[in-house]
Amino acid sequence: MLAASFSPASAQTDLKFALDWKFEGPSAPYFVALDKGYYKAEGLNVTIDSGPGSVAGIARIAAGTYPIGFFDINSLARFRDQNPDKPVKAVMMVYDKPAFSIVSIAKSNINKPKDLEGKVLGAPPPDGAWAQWGAFTKVNGIDPSKVKVEAIGFPVREPMLADGKVDAITAFSFSAYYNLATKGIPEKDIKVMLLNDHGLVLYGNAIMVNPEFAKANPKVVAGFVRATIKGIIDTYKDPESAIKSVMKRNETADEKIELARLKMSLRDNFVTDWVKANGVGGIDEKRMLEAIEQLDVSSPFKNAKPKPADLFDAQFLPPANERKL
Repeated sequence: MLAASFSPASAQTDLKFALDWKFEGPSAPYFVALDKGYYKAEGLNVTIDSGPGSVAGIARIAAGTYPIGFFDINSLARFRDQNPDKPVKAVMMVYDKPAFSIVSIAKSNINKPKDLEGKVLGAPPPDGAWAQWGAFTKVNGIDPSKVKVEAIGFPVREPMLADGKVDAITAFSFSAYYNLATKGIPEKDIKVMLLNDHGLVLYGNAIMVNPEFAKANPKVVAGFVRATIKGIIDTYKDPESAIKSVMKRNETADEKIELARLKMSLRDNFVTDWVKANGVGGIDEKRMLEAIEQLDVSSPFKNAKPKPADLFDAQFLPPANERKL
């Protein structure tokens, strides 16, 4: 299942890649790399599939259902703690700053973290942003007993907020913001509180690989990473062209909304000041150590706290000069 399959006619390696979610604006870099032939130039015939969320899909990588995928590195730390026999690792950081956020509407009057006290927070239990609640409340001095948390499903999250059934929700910023906008909520009334703007130093979604596959196919993994970085750089330079690659695969989507969603993710998640200075794909080990400590606050590790090298393997990254924007 994990071995790469080769086609004698094309000499291309077939590679299944799992996204975290639907074919939306932020998935543009992968489709750009596909459409511009970057994967093909690396000898890869890449198939891109949608996913079940930034948490649940990690099990697909561990099982080998997909050898490579795009999921939340914080959830990977938790997964490895619960499954020490499945040493999945990230090989490329994509969201240098996660999209984890608390989203509200102006009428809820939530302008700072402490304002959540006395409010109703809607949180899907599997949500990556909700998983950081413990550390977020601690660093911001929030009394969690003063916040009523309501477990809700992903499909009803934004509708419940729009209808006033909850005062705020945990969500990916660029998902909730534009989902609310399409429901008629004026954009000026949508309030997004990125957790990393309020005391957290976490990383976000990353490219992660099945360990057996990586060991058997290092050139395939390195080629995928190199091509994906090119796709991110091209998308950053020309998002208007990049969004066309998404729209070809999601004709029911609103191009204007998806372009705005893409631009928001590029600004807030893909291309931070650190990425501008250091290039796409890597991590700062000191920051990762601090992030691991914050994860331990939200939900203490059962086993020994992971080291950065347990979660992230930089050996597949191309040289720094190839990763500059």
